[in-house]
Amino acid sequence: MRNTVWRLLLSAVLLSSGAQAQQSATGTGPAATFTNPLLPAGADPWSIYHNGYYYYTHTTGRNITLWKTTSLSQLKTAPHKVVWTPPATGPNSRDIWAPELHRIGNKWYLYYAADAGTNQTHRLWVLENSAADPLEGTWVDKGQLRDTADKWAIDGSVFENNGQLYVVWSGWEGDVNGRQDIYLARLKNPWTIDGPRLKVSTPVYSWERNGDLNNPQDPPHVDVNEGPEVLRHGDKLFLIYSASGCWTDFYALGMLTASADSDLLQPGSWTKSSTPVFQQNAANKVYAPGHNSFFKSPDGTQDWILYHANDEPGQGCGRFRTPRAQPFTWNLDGTPNFGAPVPIGQPVARPSGE
Repeated sequence: MRNTVWRLLLSAVLLSSGAQAQQSATGTGPAATFTNPLLPAGADPWSIYHNGYYYYTHTTGRNITLWKTTSLSQLKTAPHKVVWTPPATGPNSRDIWAPELHRIGNKWYLYYAADAGTNQTHRLWVLENSAADPLEGTWVDKGQLRDTADKWAIDGSVFENNGQLYVVWSGWEGDVNGRQDIYLARLKNPWTIDGPRLKVSTPVYSWERNGDLNNPQDPPHVDVNEGPEVLRHGDKLFLIYSASGCWTDFYALGMLTASADSDLLQPGSWTKSSTPVFQQNAANKVYAPGHNSFFKSPDGTQDWILYHANDEPGQGCGRFRTPRAQPFTWNLDGTPNFGAPVPIGQPVARPSGE
């Protein structure tokens, strides 16, 4: 009787294994690849990995929405939730741009840009949540993330280096639109800037200054550095930023490099690369790639870039932008090699560990 039971169990296991193999062979099992875009729309994509889940967000303009998934490549099927809606009026009531979710200490923080209804009033703001899951709990308004200059500011991001917390953002030197620079400052805590800001990058190369000067709404010179994100590798920090007008096909990524052991608030600590590190590829029908972030594969073995781009030339800086992801490698000198943006619909192997 016992032998009969074991034979039946073995047969069941073999049948199950055969079914799984057949399922994989016929393509009915979990796909080994995915295709871009990750969602039908979404600019300024951001993600963070915590306790087995990726939390993702992008600019909606009207609120802050979070997605939660174990597989970022499967974002289209992930549950999502509006976690914060701005007040009806006030300085942070309109144009909610480029939210980022960060885990600092044992709390969650959302950094975002908003204004009172006019572009000149755009500033950075902070929300705090002590819940274990950022889709739950209560988001508390910690107010404006204000430096002493208190000028126009968007695209805030935070990072830690050698035990010190920093904030980096895109801002104006004065009160008039005309040039966007990248600024850096220390943080006393997640919602308080400690000390003056340092301008670490200003548009100097022609590829940082593309814009439609025939558009009467454009400033006289379209000099843009925005969307800064810090990427660490070995003993180096790479500040990857977006350059040129986001409404042009020439929106691209530039790079600044600093030693992780240097004083990051000393101007000489940062070196700018003279050429873009990621840009449009007409052959692949990818235009205006930019405003990126980074993530690791679930098993931690791969580096990925997350960015938005357009499918056709001339689609501008609006609803046609879609979030995309692809892996990248490292050059022998330790700098990142992002390659060329892959075409939409091209199969990409899913992140390792999914």
